[in-house]
Amino acid sequence: MKIAIIGRTETLFESAERISLSGHDVCLIITSRAAPEYKKKEDDFEDLARELKCPFLKGSNIVKFKQQILKEAPDLGISMNYTGIIPQEIIDLFPLGILNAHGGDLPKYRGNACQAWAIINGENKIGLCIHKMIGDELDSGEIINRSYLSINLNTKITEVFSWMHEQIPSMFLSSIQKFIKDPNYILERQSDKKEDSLRCFPRKPEDGKIDWSKTSDEVLRLINASNKPFSGAFTNYKGKKIVIWDAIKVEDESNFLAVPGQITSLDSNFIEVACGKGKLRILKASEDQKEILISNLIQSSRDRLS
Repeated sequence: MKIAIIGRTETLFESAERISLSGHDVCLIITSRAAPEYKKKEDDFEDLARELKCPFLKGSNIVKFKQQILKEAPDLGISMNYTGIIPQEIIDLFPLGILNAHGGDLPKYRGNACQAWAIINGENKIGLCIHKMIGDELDSGEIINRSYLSINLNTKITEVFSWMHEQIPSMFLSSIQKFIKDPNYILERQSDKKEDSLRCFPRKPEDGKIDWSKTSDEVLRLINASNKPFSGAFTNYKGKKIVIWDAIKVEDESNFLAVPGQITSLDSNFIEVACGKGKLRILKASEDQKEILISNLIQSSRDRLS
């Protein structure tokens, strides 16, 4: 089968490699500017195109590449994290359509930062879908493949991305095989009821500011949702920005009164902080992108984080 690769990320890069190694013809690679956290950049995709002896195109307006797509005549498009909107006139150039990998439990989690929002919302699982794209629509279209990761209060976004990176290439390949057997195959049609969908909007680094008046569960979810490869959840201590990378909920039944952000316990390896309800034990932190032992920085229970 002739496959066009459209988008970004190291996961799409590995998917392209595996699709080629499986005997399919990667006939075209289209990418756009990489996000800072991506491990594979535009040059890497260009090198891959050179290795596979296929055309390489770069830009966020895919309509400009219409003639090149027509020339290469791919059967199917494989897409992930492309920056531009793909209109129906482009999708119609592919006899089997374009498949997109989406890290959300469609149709509930559509849009951006769905995995982070799912962690913040306290979901018990995160969905991963391969679906057919519909022009000018967001994460709609028939679902071809689906997988789930069970999560809990301590699950970090880092773990979720690692799971997605492992799953997506195999899911793309199995979806291609389903189409080879049956070009009309679908696993599930998405509900078009508004109450069944949830639109997620992008998150920015400043959204990682910790509000200690929240419950310990809420603060911990923010820390985990803002984790690497993102810039982290942060707090202020005497004018210094402290990024918190690892924390656990303090499981005790003691009664206490404290202002949110109050240091409630000090140890040689950690500190404990009061939240609006409950406490968190801070295990790993950094300042100015350098890891610090936070108990060396904060040495008094009179101190507070803000």
